[in-house]
Amino acid sequence: MAEQERSSRDTEQVPPVSPSLSVSVVICAHTEERWSALVAAVASVRQQLRPAHEIIVVIDHNSGLLEQARAWFSDVIVIANVQRQGLSGARNTGVANSRGDVVAFLDDDAVAAPDWLAQLVKGYAAADVIAVGGSIKPDWHIRRPGWFPEEFDWVVGCTYLGMPTAATAVRNLIGCNMSIRRELFEQVGGFHSGIGRFGADTSGCEETELFIRMRQQLPAATILYRPDASVLHAVPSARSTWRYFRARCAGEGYSKALISQLVGSRDALSNERSYTMRTLPAGMIRGVIASLRSRNTDGLCRSGAILSGLLITSWAYLYRRAVMLLARRTMSLRATVESASEQGRPSLQEESEAHGLVPGEHGSGWRHG
Repeated sequence: MAEQERSSRDTEQVPPVSPSLSVSVVICAHTEERWSALVAAVASVRQQLRPAHEIIVVIDHNSGLLEQARAWFSDVIVIANVQRQGLSGARNTGVANSRGDVVAFLDDDAVAAPDWLAQLVKGYAAADVIAVGGSIKPDWHIRRPGWFPEEFDWVVGCTYLGMPTAATAVRNLIGCNMSIRRELFEQVGGFHSGIGRFGADTSGCEETELFIRMRQQLPAATILYRPDASVLHAVPSARSTWRYFRARCAGEGYSKALISQLVGSRDALSNERSYTMRTLPAGMIRGVIASLRSRNTDGLCRSGAILSGLLITSWAYLYRRAVMLLARRTMSLRATVESASEQGRPSLQEESEAHGLVPGEHGSGWRHG
């Protein structure tokens, strides 16, 4: 009975969404090198079958790009990131300046399908849905490397093999294609400024931490993944390399360690356990079978990449966790020593008397005893 009452209260915290809800689209950008991609991203939002309430382009601490965007986009809100530099701060700035019922996020190097917003809005039909996201298909600028496993398409910010193929509730969405009810930011806060991408680094997971935090505060809420709400995400040649693959896996491990510290490892790694125990072993087996059938090494290389990616990510996670644990213990030990020192330290008068000094007759100075 108590559980039913608690669930009822949790549900009441998530009011129903109007069928005519408005959507603000936020696109964050930080470099002129992706200018043509940014223009294409904005154009894809302008061409939506269901128009956006507003398009907000947030420029992350780049005055030159800010001026260029303001001069080019006449019907778009172009603003500077006024928070900490990085993707989290830029997204928070976009949310703070939005007016729609829902805030949708699109990467500056992604292009949305014409029905993207319409498909996202369909997901809010149920009252308990607080966020909706969709599929992200890779747009390889060069031919997809034969060794690159689909199970690791998250490395290039895309939907990966092992994710649901039909609409279903999930723990978190991928930041390139997601939407969140704006009022949720007022209730649980924004993206954590200590997590997420800074320029072209390989860290991430700021949206994962936010969604876990939302679910922890609203257990009855639903985060919905709808594959039909699709976008195309650019994968330049620089991200098709083994070097980038390794760096991104390490960045993911580091980021997951930070999230584990913030929200607890149970929630932070809930999806990763099944992914590690089921999806990846199945992928390695498929790779071996594919090589035997096709008589080439691509399948074996994919199997090797899966194993390597798992080991690199796991090592980075464990290393970062160990460093953070050591830092906490060092701080705790230091605090204990300082506290003990304060408690056992003699008073100023005791120290003075121990050195043969006592207060003057009227406290006007010190004299030898």
